[in-house]
Amino acid sequence: MEQTFIIIKPEAVQRGLVGEILRRFEAKGLKIRRLEMRQISEEVAREHYGHHADKPFFPELLQAITAGPAVLGVLEGPDCIRHVRNLVGATNPLEAQPGTIRGDFATELPYTIVHAADSPEAAAAEIQRFFGS
Repeated sequence: MEQTFIIIKPEAVQRGLVGEILRRFEAKGLKIRRLEMRQISEEVAREHYGHHADKPFFPELLQAITAGPAVLGVLEGPDCIRHVRNLVGATNPLEAQPGTIRGDFATELPYTIVHAADSPEAAAAEIQRFFGS
């Protein structure tokens, strides 16, 4: 069974959207295998978003993900990564379709409400990074 990694970002936690976001994943038939609320350190955020380090928006991205507690999770199900990515919607809230999490709740970059791994390799690395073995 495929697993993926998600972060319900601090802005979603602050707005009280955690339950609604998790409800959408569960309504799709995905299982929550691990869930934890914690503050993401700047060190871990730099590692997690290291592929964006040379981009002009990197400092704002770090500030957004470390602004408060986030909910980290591992979801599981058939074709889990594709299902989660479809439920989450396009990264840019202006391009995210209504009915997706970002389309319904996000308004501007980098406040995209949720992060979702985009491949099996990324999911495995992110689960390891945030939860260990």
